Amino acid sequence: MSRQTPHRRPVTMKDVAAAAGVSRTAVSLVLNDRRSVTLADDTRDRVLAAAAELGYRPNAGARALAQQRSDWYGLVTEIVTAPFAVDIIKGAQDRALLSDKHLLIASTESDPDAENAAIERLLEQRVEGIIYATTWHRPVVVPELAREVPTVLVNCFDAEGRFPAVVPDERTGGRRATERLLAAGHRRIGFVNLDPDIPAAVGRRQGYHEALRDAGIRIDEALELSGHATADGGFTAAEALLDLADPPTALFCANDRMAMGAYDAIKERGLKIPHDVAVIGFDNQELIAAYLRPGLTTVALPFDEMGARGVDILAAITAGQPTDTRTVTVDCPLLERSSV
Repeated sequence: MSRQTPHRRPVTMKDVAAAAGVSRTAVSLVLNDRRSVTLADDTRDRVLAAAAELGYRPNAGARALAQQRSDWYGLVTEIVTAPFAVDIIKGAQDRALLSDKHLLIASTESDPDAENAAIERLLEQRVEGIIYATTWHRPVVVPELAREVPTVLVNCFDAEGRFPAVVPDERTGGRRATERLLAAGHRRIGFVNLDPDIPAAVGRRQGYHEALRDAGIRIDEALELSGHATADGGFTAAEALLDLADPPTALFCANDRMAMGAYDAIKERGLKIPHDVAVIGFDNQELIAAYLRPGLTTVALPFDEMGARGVDILAAITAGQPTDTRTVTVDCPLLERSSV
């Protein structure tokens, strides 16, 4: 029967002091990098050498208490495994690491009680600030606890304007998609939108209208239908548009799932994409856009960049730089594939 190796006792500052032949106070000053107190270079060198040899690991909690800073940011979101949440986390984490900051990530599963508990735990860990992110663009009510530290919203905004926010530029994205279809020679462009009134639907429709007006094309509401953000909805809306007496030659679908449904409606009529009907989507859901045949040209939601910008704003606030609560918009780029 094998014997389990006993756990090694953590190395303490007292151990480092004994090995270096200095006081525990001197060790604390060196390992906490207190430059305000003058110590001989030889003392610093002996302490650092002893700490390295013994494998001393600082107590992050104690150091945060002493310095009133932890080098950690908290990130709160609904479902950390959702594709868009993963991209926000990656963008935030990569940007934070550039400044030697780290993320503590909490998932709330859209439960208000879990959300409050998550923020409470992050505050207990003395995070310097919080990124509050959502998986779809919308107004939110931020828990009051979040006001205890600098907090920045990502992919959402506070209706009361109390927090700085980073959101996608939905209007410019909608305009860019429509302009691409216009540049391909289309003048009758159908629009399959999301459910009305949500920020993405409003902004993408504004961009669609702006592009048409600037091209001298009259807005025809018969060419606008809702696909309710689903593939089935996109299929039904595309069928209705293609059944018009004067059907569109191109479809701008306000998300990739609806574009996938539109593909089926087009192909069931024996039509070819993009030869007979061009299609553009929105969101750049990789498992859809890149694997449809032909590949779907789409407007990407800039989740990585929004996460990174959120960290930039949070870093500025925690550094004491003046920051207002304005909403920052991030560009939504067009990704060309083969459907136009």
